[in-house]
Amino acid sequence: MAETSSTPADIGVIGGSGFYAFLDDVTEITVETPYGSPSDSLFLGDIAGRRVAFLPRHGRKHHLPPHRINYRANLWALRAVGARQVFGPCAVGGLRPEYGPGTLLVPDQLVDRTKGRTQTYFDGEPLPDGRVPNVVHTTFADPYCPVGRQAAVTAARGRGWEPVDGGTMCVVEGPRFSTRAESRWHAAQGWSVVGMTGHPEAVLARELELCYTSLTLVTDLDAGVETGEGVSHGEVLKVFGENVGRLREVLFDAVSSLPDNADRDCLCAHGHDGWDLGIELP
Repeated sequence: MAETSSTPADIGVIGGSGFYAFLDDVTEITVETPYGSPSDSLFLGDIAGRRVAFLPRHGRKHHLPPHRINYRANLWALRAVGARQVFGPCAVGGLRPEYGPGTLLVPDQLVDRTKGRTQTYFDGEPLPDGRVPNVVHTTFADPYCPVGRQAAVTAARGRGWEPVDGGTMCVVEGPRFSTRAESRWHAAQGWSVVGMTGHPEAVLARELELCYTSLTLVTDLDAGVETGEGVSHGEVLKVFGENVGRLREVLFDAVSSLPDNADRDCLCAHGHDGWDLGIELP
């Protein structure tokens, strides 16, 4: 069972230390799940009267590459402390010349090109405590919460940062960047941005009936779009660092505008209505 705080969270944010580090008063708690440990502790703080649980996706020292993140534990831990709405900001590469560094894109579609990541809780495999989840096929036609997306778009516009409202995020295995051929192929499909962490984060959130919204910050033009030597890790970190302050402001404004958890009425909150899951969600 998870160890939870006496003051549960309303909202979860999966991102880097650049977000919770801006809060004045943070409570760190440890959460264990049936799927092992999440990437790090959860950091609880308040934004505009909302209790938020922040989770460093790669660990606070950024020691976990995308393919080694325990996504199942991360989402389970957030739900265990009470979060029902989740924002997942991440850095991405732009697949169109007009989506250059500094672009904020709020995707409405996702393409999975990962290779070996566990992406379901409902695989019929027994848990350590003996419970056995049923096999469940989750509706995922629209992977992101429409309410959360609107909150993010409105918040960005309110800060004078016009976002790209909609687009497809292609998620690759990583940790390497794409070859030029792969990048050109992704662009030729009409996809918008490419990242390494948006899946299975989004589908696991849907399986837990969480409202999940991605905010993608373009840090580079992907290899097939630009000339020169291609994308570098240093370039990504530099651009992300230059924009993390205003991304934080947008994120905090979006958090403050979300509805109460009890008022959720989107598909995210009702994806398993009528289904026997075989296990009880936290």
